[in-house]
Amino acid sequence: MLELLAAKLDCSLSYLVNGVTAEQMQELELELGYARMALENGEVMEARRRYAELVADNNLAGLAHLRRDAEYGLALAMEACGDLDAAIATLNGLRASAPETMTPERHIAVAMVLSRCYRERGDLTAAVQIGEQILMSGARPVWTDELVELGATLLGAYLVRGDILRARHFAAELLAAADMLGSPRATVAACWNAALIAEKAGHGEESLALVEKALAIQSETTTDPRNLARLRLAQTALRFRVRPDEAEECREIMLRCRRELAESSAGVGDRAECEVELAMVELSLGNRDKAMAHAEAACELVTESAMRTDPDCSLVLGAALAAAGRGEEARDAIAAARRNLERVTLASATAPQWRAVAEVLESAEDHEGSVAAYQRALACAGL
Repeated sequence: MLELLAAKLDCSLSYLVNGVTAEQMQELELELGYARMALENGEVMEARRRYAELVADNNLAGLAHLRRDAEYGLALAMEACGDLDAAIATLNGLRASAPETMTPERHIAVAMVLSRCYRERGDLTAAVQIGEQILMSGARPVWTDELVELGATLLGAYLVRGDILRARHFAAELLAAADMLGSPRATVAACWNAALIAEKAGHGEESLALVEKALAIQSETTTDPRNLARLRLAQTALRFRVRPDEAEECREIMLRCRRELAESSAGVGDRAECEVELAMVELSLGNRDKAMAHAEAACELVTESAMRTDPDCSLVLGAALAAAGRGEEARDAIAAARRNLERVTLASATAPQWRAVAEVLESAEDHEGSVAAYQRALACAGL
Protein backbone atom coordinates (compact mmCIF):
# COMPACT_ATOMS: atom_id res chain seq x y z
CA MET A 1 0.00 0.00 0.00
CA LEU A 2 2.84 2.38 0.89
CA GLU A 3 4.57 1.64 -2.40
CA LEU A 4 1.33 2.34 -4.26
CA LEU A 5 0.86 5.64 -2.43
CA ALA A 6 4.47 6.64 -3.11
CA ALA A 7 3.96 5.96 -6.82
CA LYS A 8 0.72 7.96 -6.90
CA LEU A 9 2.35 10.89 -5.06
CA ASP A 10 5.49 10.69 -7.19
CA CYS A 11 7.80 10.43 -4.17
CA SER A 12 10.14 7.80 -2.75
CA LEU A 13 9.04 5.18 -0.27
CA SER A 14 11.72 6.48 2.14
CA TYR A 15 10.19 9.97 2.04
CA LEU A 16 6.70 8.63 2.69
CA VAL A 17 7.83 6.52 5.67
CA ASN A 18 10.49 8.78 7.26
CA GLY A 19 9.86 12.26 5.91
CA VAL A 20 13.23 12.35 4.15
CA THR A 21 14.27 11.35 0.69
CA ALA A 22 16.62 8.46 0.01
CA GLU A 23 19.33 11.01 -0.88
CA GLN A 24 18.81 12.88 2.41
CA MET A 25 18.95 9.60 4.32
CA GLN A 26 22.23 8.70 2.64
CA GLU A 27 23.65 12.14 3.43
CA LEU A 28 22.67 11.86 7.12
CA GLU A 29 24.26 8.42 7.40
CA LEU A 30 27.39 9.76 5.72
CA GLU A 31 27.57 12.67 8.17
CA LEU A 32 27.22 10.25 11.08
CA GLY A 33 30.10 8.24 9.66
CA TYR A 34 32.28 11.37 9.38
CA ALA A 35 31.49 12.35 12.99
CA ARG A 36 32.29 8.84 14.20
CA MET A 37 35.56 8.85 12.27
CA ALA A 38 36.56 12.22 13.72
CA LEU A 39 35.98 10.90 17.25
CA GLU A 40 37.94 7.71 16.62
CA ASN A 41 40.86 9.75 15.20
CA GLY A 42 41.06 11.96 18.27
CA GLU A 43 39.54 15.06 16.60
CA VAL A 44 37.17 15.44 19.52
CA MET A 45 36.15 19.08 18.96
CA GLU A 46 35.38 18.37 15.30
CA ALA A 47 33.40 15.29 16.30
CA ARG A 48 31.41 17.29 18.81
CA ARG A 49 30.61 19.94 16.22
CA ARG A 50 29.45 17.38 13.66
CA TYR A 51 27.32 15.45 16.12
CA ALA A 52 25.74 18.68 17.45
CA GLU A 53 24.81 19.72 13.91
CA LEU A 54 23.20 16.34 13.30
CA VAL A 55 21.19 16.47 16.54
CA ALA A 56 19.93 19.93 15.52
CA ASP A 57 18.97 18.75 12.01
CA ASN A 58 15.17 18.62 11.65
CA ASN A 59 15.48 15.79 9.15
CA LEU A 60 16.42 13.48 12.05
CA ALA A 61 13.11 14.11 13.83
CA GLY A 62 11.41 11.14 12.19
CA LEU A 63 14.49 8.89 12.20
CA ALA A 64 14.61 7.66 15.79
CA HIS A 65 17.52 5.24 15.38
CA LEU A 66 19.76 7.79 13.63
CA ARG A 67 18.87 10.48 16.17
CA ARG A 68 19.78 8.14 19.04
CA ASP A 69 23.10 7.36 17.35
CA ALA A 70 23.80 11.09 16.97
CA GLU A 71 22.90 11.89 20.57
CA TYR A 72 24.99 9.01 21.89
CA GLY A 73 27.94 10.07 19.73
CA LEU A 74 27.54 13.66 20.93
CA ALA A 75 27.71 12.48 24.55
CA LEU A 76 30.91 10.53 23.84
CA ALA A 77 32.44 13.58 22.16
CA MET A 78 31.45 15.79 25.11
CA GLU A 79 33.07 13.31 27.48
CA ALA A 80 36.23 13.25 25.35
CA CYS A 81 36.32 17.08 25.44
CA GLY A 82 36.12 16.98 29.24
CA ASP A 83 32.63 18.54 29.36
CA LEU A 84 31.23 15.95 31.75
CA ASP A 85 28.19 17.99 32.81
CA ALA A 86 27.02 18.30 29.19
CA ALA A 87 27.68 14.60 28.55
CA ILE A 88 25.68 13.60 31.63
CA ALA A 89 22.76 15.84 30.63
CA THR A 90 22.74 14.39 27.11
CA LEU A 91 22.88 10.79 28.34
CA ASN A 92 20.13 11.34 30.91
CA GLY A 93 18.02 12.96 28.19
CA LEU A 94 18.59 9.95 25.95
CA ARG A 95 17.55 7.55 28.69
CA ALA A 96 14.43 9.56 29.54
CA SER A 97 13.22 10.21 25.99
CA ALA A 98 13.62 6.83 24.36
CA PRO A 99 13.98 3.98 26.87
CA GLU A 100 11.53 1.71 25.09
CA THR A 101 13.05 2.23 21.65
CA MET A 102 16.67 1.53 22.63
CA THR A 103 18.10 -1.94 22.14
CA PRO A 104 19.29 -3.70 25.32
CA GLU A 105 22.88 -3.26 24.12
CA ARG A 106 22.47 0.49 23.64
CA HIS A 107 20.69 0.82 26.99
CA ILE A 108 23.68 -0.83 28.72
CA ALA A 109 26.18 1.24 26.71
CA VAL A 110 24.46 4.49 27.74
CA ALA A 111 24.41 3.39 31.39
CA MET A 112 28.11 2.49 31.25
CA VAL A 113 29.18 5.87 29.84
CA LEU A 114 26.89 7.68 32.28
CA SER A 115 28.35 5.81 35.25
CA ARG A 116 31.86 6.58 34.01
CA CYS A 117 31.08 10.29 33.63
CA TYR A 118 29.59 10.49 37.12
CA ARG A 119 32.69 8.74 38.50
CA GLU A 120 35.07 11.11 36.73
CA ARG A 121 33.10 14.10 37.98
CA GLY A 122 33.38 12.79 41.54
CA ASP A 123 29.69 11.88 42.03
CA LEU A 124 30.41 8.33 43.22
CA THR A 125 26.93 7.68 44.62
CA ALA A 126 25.34 8.27 41.21
CA ALA A 127 28.09 6.28 39.45
CA VAL A 128 27.39 3.25 41.65
CA GLN A 129 23.60 3.57 41.46
CA ILE A 130 23.60 3.57 37.65
CA GLY A 131 25.46 0.24 37.53
CA GLU A 132 23.66 -1.40 40.41
CA GLN A 133 20.20 -0.54 39.02
CA ILE A 134 20.89 -2.87 36.10
CA LEU A 135 23.16 -5.48 37.66
CA MET A 136 21.78 -5.88 41.17
CA SER A 137 18.10 -4.94 41.18
CA GLY A 138 15.97 -8.06 41.50
CA ALA A 139 17.13 -11.16 39.69
CA ARG A 140 20.68 -10.97 38.33
CA PRO A 141 20.52 -10.79 34.51
CA VAL A 142 22.15 -13.44 32.36
CA TRP A 143 25.74 -12.36 31.76
CA THR A 144 26.71 -10.94 28.38
CA ASP A 145 29.78 -9.08 27.13
CA GLU A 146 27.95 -5.78 27.58
CA LEU A 147 26.94 -6.57 31.17
CA VAL A 148 30.48 -7.65 32.10
CA GLU A 149 31.77 -4.32 30.75
CA LEU A 150 29.13 -2.47 32.78
CA GLY A 151 30.21 -4.51 35.80
CA ALA A 152 33.82 -3.50 35.18
CA THR A 153 32.73 0.16 35.14
CA LEU A 154 30.92 -0.41 38.43
CA LEU A 155 34.13 -1.92 39.84
CA GLY A 156 35.91 1.31 38.92
CA ALA A 157 33.38 3.30 40.93
CA TYR A 158 33.82 0.97 43.93
CA LEU A 159 37.58 1.45 43.65
CA VAL A 160 37.41 5.25 43.63
CA ARG A 161 34.95 5.15 46.52
CA GLY A 162 37.40 3.00 48.49
CA ASP A 163 34.98 0.06 48.85
CA ILE A 164 37.72 -2.55 48.35
CA LEU A 165 36.08 -5.49 50.14
CA ARG A 166 32.91 -5.22 48.09
CA ALA A 167 34.96 -4.71 44.95
CA ARG A 168 37.03 -7.86 45.59
CA HIS A 169 33.90 -10.01 45.89
CA PHE A 170 32.31 -8.52 42.79
CA ALA A 171 35.59 -8.78 40.82
CA ALA A 172 35.67 -12.52 41.52
CA GLU A 173 32.10 -12.79 40.21
CA LEU A 174 33.00 -10.86 37.06
CA LEU A 175 36.06 -13.04 36.40
CA ALA A 176 33.89 -16.15 36.74
CA ALA A 177 31.32 -14.68 34.35
CA ALA A 178 34.05 -13.85 31.82
CA ASP A 179 35.43 -17.39 32.04
CA MET A 180 31.93 -18.74 31.43
CA LEU A 181 31.40 -16.53 28.39
CA GLY A 182 34.89 -17.23 27.05
CA SER A 183 34.90 -14.05 24.94
CA PRO A 184 37.94 -11.75 24.62
CA ARG A 185 35.79 -8.68 25.24
CA ALA A 186 34.47 -9.90 28.59
CA THR A 187 37.84 -11.29 29.69
CA VAL A 188 39.64 -8.00 29.00
CA ALA A 189 37.05 -5.95 30.89
CA ALA A 190 37.01 -8.26 33.91
CA CYS A 191 40.79 -8.78 34.16
CA TRP A 192 41.62 -5.09 33.66
CA ASN A 193 39.50 -3.83 36.52
CA ALA A 194 40.11 -6.85 38.76
CA ALA A 195 43.82 -6.05 38.44
CA LEU A 196 43.30 -2.54 39.83
CA ILE A 197 41.27 -3.94 42.72
CA ALA A 198 43.94 -6.58 43.47
CA GLU A 199 46.62 -3.90 43.62
CA LYS A 200 44.60 -1.80 46.06
CA ALA A 201 44.14 -4.91 48.21
CA GLY A 202 47.93 -5.31 48.37
CA HIS A 203 48.34 -8.16 45.86
CA GLY A 204 50.79 -6.56 43.44
CA GLU A 205 51.99 -9.59 41.48
CA GLU A 206 48.43 -10.94 41.17
CA SER A 207 47.35 -7.59 39.76
CA LEU A 208 50.21 -7.63 37.23
CA ALA A 209 49.28 -11.11 36.05
CA LEU A 210 45.66 -10.06 35.51
CA VAL A 211 46.43 -6.84 33.63
CA GLU A 212 49.07 -8.56 31.47
CA LYS A 213 46.48 -11.19 30.50
CA ALA A 214 44.05 -8.43 29.56
CA LEU A 215 46.68 -6.59 27.50
CA ALA A 216 47.72 -9.73 25.64
CA ILE A 217 44.13 -10.44 24.61
CA GLN A 218 43.38 -6.81 23.76
CA SER A 219 46.49 -6.55 21.58
CA GLU A 220 45.40 -9.56 19.52
CA THR A 221 41.72 -8.75 19.12
CA THR A 222 41.10 -5.02 19.40
CA THR A 223 39.95 -2.63 16.71
CA ASP A 224 39.81 0.23 19.24
CA PRO A 225 43.16 2.07 19.50
CA ARG A 226 41.89 4.19 22.40
CA ASN A 227 41.18 1.24 24.67
CA LEU A 228 44.44 -0.47 23.70
CA ALA A 229 46.43 2.65 24.60
CA ARG A 230 44.50 3.09 27.86
CA LEU A 231 45.07 -0.53 28.84
CA ARG A 232 48.76 -0.36 27.97
CA LEU A 233 49.09 2.76 30.11
CA ALA A 234 47.24 1.09 33.01
CA GLN A 235 49.49 -1.98 32.77
CA THR A 236 52.66 0.12 32.68
CA ALA A 237 51.61 2.39 35.55
CA LEU A 238 50.76 -0.65 37.64
CA ARG A 239 54.08 -2.26 36.72
CA PHE A 240 55.92 0.89 37.86
CA ARG A 241 54.12 0.87 41.22
CA VAL A 242 54.76 -2.83 41.81
CA ARG A 243 58.30 -2.88 40.38
CA PRO A 244 59.73 0.63 40.76
CA ASP A 245 63.20 -0.59 39.73
CA GLU A 246 61.84 -0.93 36.16
CA ALA A 247 61.08 2.79 35.92
CA GLU A 248 63.17 3.46 32.80
CA GLU A 249 61.43 0.74 30.77
CA CYS A 250 58.07 1.98 32.03
CA ARG A 251 58.89 5.52 30.90
CA GLU A 252 59.54 4.40 27.31
CA ILE A 253 56.25 2.52 27.16
CA MET A 254 54.36 5.48 28.63
CA LEU A 255 55.82 7.79 26.00
CA ARG A 256 54.45 5.40 23.39
CA CYS A 257 51.07 5.47 25.14
CA ARG A 258 51.17 9.24 25.07
CA ARG A 259 51.49 9.24 21.28
CA GLU A 260 48.79 6.59 20.86
CA LEU A 261 46.32 8.44 23.09
CA ALA A 262 46.87 11.67 21.14
CA GLU A 263 46.03 9.84 17.90
CA SER A 264 42.87 8.17 19.21
CA SER A 265 39.49 9.22 20.60
CA ALA A 266 40.95 9.45 24.11
CA GLY A 267 39.59 12.33 26.14
CA VAL A 268 41.48 14.95 28.11
CA GLY A 269 41.18 12.85 31.26
CA ASP A 270 43.04 9.91 29.68
CA ARG A 271 45.75 12.16 28.28
CA ALA A 272 46.14 14.03 31.58
CA GLU A 273 46.45 10.73 33.42
CA CYS A 274 49.28 9.71 31.08
CA GLU A 275 51.11 12.97 31.79
CA VAL A 276 50.69 12.44 35.54
CA GLU A 277 52.09 8.90 35.32
CA LEU A 278 55.05 10.13 33.27
CA ALA A 279 55.69 12.90 35.80
CA MET A 280 55.80 10.38 38.64
CA VAL A 281 58.19 8.12 36.74
CA GLU A 282 60.52 11.03 35.89
CA LEU A 283 60.39 12.18 39.51
CA SER A 284 61.45 8.73 40.70
CA LEU A 285 64.36 8.85 38.25
CA GLY A 286 65.46 12.23 39.58
CA ASN A 287 64.50 14.14 36.41
CA ARG A 288 62.76 17.07 38.12
CA ASP A 289 62.53 19.34 35.07
CA LYS A 290 60.91 16.62 32.94
CA ALA A 291 58.58 15.76 35.80
CA MET A 292 57.49 19.41 36.06
CA ALA A 293 56.94 19.60 32.30
CA HIS A 294 54.65 16.57 32.33
CA ALA A 295 52.81 17.78 35.43
CA GLU A 296 52.24 21.21 33.87
CA ALA A 297 50.97 19.56 30.68
CA ALA A 298 48.51 17.53 32.77
CA CYS A 299 47.27 20.65 34.58
CA GLU A 300 46.69 22.38 31.24
CA LEU A 301 44.70 19.42 29.90
CA VAL A 302 42.40 18.95 32.85
CA THR A 303 39.17 20.90 32.80
CA GLU A 304 36.81 21.92 35.58
CA SER A 305 34.60 18.95 34.81
CA ALA A 306 37.36 16.32 35.02
CA MET A 307 38.01 17.19 38.65
CA ARG A 308 38.93 13.68 39.81
CA THR A 309 42.24 13.85 37.94
CA ASP A 310 42.89 17.47 38.87
CA PRO A 311 44.27 16.87 42.41
CA ASP A 312 46.74 14.32 41.01
CA CYS A 313 48.05 16.85 38.47
CA SER A 314 48.63 19.51 41.11
CA LEU A 315 50.05 16.98 43.56
CA VAL A 316 52.74 15.68 41.25
CA LEU A 317 53.57 19.23 40.15
CA GLY A 318 53.93 20.24 43.79
CA ALA A 319 56.16 17.24 44.48
CA ALA A 320 58.42 18.12 41.53
CA LEU A 321 58.65 21.77 42.60
CA ALA A 322 59.43 20.79 46.18
CA ALA A 323 62.16 18.42 44.98
CA ALA A 324 63.64 21.32 43.00
CA GLY A 325 63.72 23.47 46.14
CA ARG A 326 60.97 25.81 44.89
CA GLY A 327 58.99 25.70 48.12
CA GLU A 328 56.67 28.65 47.56
CA GLU A 329 55.60 27.43 44.12
CA ALA A 330 55.18 23.93 45.53
CA ARG A 331 52.83 25.26 48.21
CA ASP A 332 50.79 27.07 45.56
CA ALA A 333 50.40 23.84 43.55
CA ILE A 334 49.42 21.91 46.66
CA ALA A 335 46.89 24.61 47.55
CA ALA A 336 45.20 23.93 44.19
CA ALA A 337 45.19 20.20 44.92
CA ARG A 338 43.66 20.81 48.33
CA ARG A 339 40.87 22.96 46.88
CA ASN A 340 39.91 20.17 44.51
CA LEU A 341 40.18 17.45 47.13
CA GLU A 342 37.90 19.42 49.45
CA ARG A 343 35.20 19.29 46.76
CA VAL A 344 35.25 15.48 46.83
CA THR A 345 32.97 13.72 49.29
CA LEU A 346 34.87 12.49 52.34
CA ALA A 347 35.88 8.94 51.46
CA SER A 348 38.70 6.53 52.12
CA ALA A 349 39.65 6.76 48.43
CA THR A 350 41.04 10.28 48.97
CA ALA A 351 43.16 9.33 51.99
CA PRO A 352 46.29 8.56 49.88
CA GLN A 353 45.97 11.91 48.11
CA TRP A 354 45.73 13.79 51.41
CA ARG A 355 48.77 11.89 52.64
CA ALA A 356 50.64 12.93 49.48
CA VAL A 357 49.62 16.54 50.16
CA ALA A 358 51.02 16.22 53.68
CA GLU A 359 54.32 14.78 52.45
CA VAL A 360 54.84 17.52 49.86
CA LEU A 361 54.00 20.26 52.39
CA GLU A 362 56.41 18.67 54.84
CA SER A 363 59.21 18.72 52.26
CA ALA A 364 58.31 22.37 51.50
CA GLU A 365 58.65 23.11 55.24
CA ASP A 366 54.98 23.97 55.71
CA HIS A 367 54.71 21.96 58.93
CA GLU A 368 51.35 23.35 60.04
CA GLY A 369 49.77 22.60 56.66
CA SER A 370 51.38 19.17 56.65
CA VAL A 371 49.87 18.25 60.03
CA ALA A 372 46.43 19.42 58.88
CA ALA A 373 46.70 17.31 55.72
CA TYR A 374 47.76 14.24 57.72
CA GLN A 375 44.74 14.76 59.96
CA ARG A 376 42.47 14.97 56.91
CA ALA A 377 43.99 11.74 55.55
CA LEU A 378 43.23 10.02 58.88
CA ALA A 379 39.66 11.34 58.80
CA CYS A 380 39.17 10.01 55.27
CA ALA A 381 40.45 6.61 56.41
CA GLY A 382 37.95 6.64 59.26
CA LEU A 383 40.54 7.12 62.03
